[in-house]
Amino acid sequence: MNHLQSLEADSIFILREAYNRLGRLGLLWSIGKDSTVLLWLAKKAFFGHCPFPFIHVDTGYKIPEMITYRDLVALELGLEMIVWQNSEALSAGMGPAKGRLICCRALKTDALNSMTKHYGFDGLIVGVRRDEEGSRSKERVFSERNEDDEWDYVNQPPELWGQFKTDFPKGHHIRVHPLLQWNEIDIWRYIESEQIPVIDLYFSKNGRRYRSLGCAPCTGIIESEAATVSQIIEELANTKVAERAGRAQDQEDAYAMQKLRKDGYM
Repeated sequence: MNHLQSLEADSIFILREAYNRLGRLGLLWSIGKDSTVLLWLAKKAFFGHCPFPFIHVDTGYKIPEMITYRDLVALELGLEMIVWQNSEALSAGMGPAKGRLICCRALKTDALNSMTKHYGFDGLIVGVRRDEEGSRSKERVFSERNEDDEWDYVNQPPELWGQFKTDFPKGHHIRVHPLLQWNEIDIWRYIESEQIPVIDLYFSKNGRRYRSLGCAPCTGIIESEAATVSQIIEELANTKVAERAGRAQDQEDAYAMQKLRKDGYM
């Protein structure tokens, strides 16, 4: 078994363990490369049929091509989709001009927390990776959120020899992270190996492309000639620039993501 096959096997085991141990599950699909790989793995884990809905928290500020791609793929694959917004905040004029952290908290964190309670999810499957950003490196594979959706990143259980804590108090929910051990280049090598279709925003047009996808006002484009998956892999093997260097909210506050994720952000 090679490296990618080992990562795939571990992720499929985690998905099946979550389905076996937890109650109502949903998978967060952000339309980006990581959650699209997660979609692929979920279909493999359950033999082509996903026994839980796919969830997109739509801030109203996503890059328009992402919404078009979401709707097309959901239709083609017959996905059960939940699209959720904090419509009250949007109606009140919430946006990046209010401050990046304030906007993210309202349109992402608060929206995600309200969606979780509305549908009564016991577990949310999320495509985060430890190498992507500092606060994510502190995560567990099965990560508890309390009744207020808060994450206690200081006091977490050990996860040794594939043993996960799956018993939690009623009213809490679990974030399940099947991609936690993957890194960015693993994701692209797996996309290449499995020929997974991903949104074309990742591929260079006129010498520029997106490396990380999010809301249009907060996501920067990088200078790049990488127009194919293999060229992206080659580029990543030779770069020292962080994956989220173009995310505006990360620049506003050194601990922005940890503050957001403590309160329930994905």
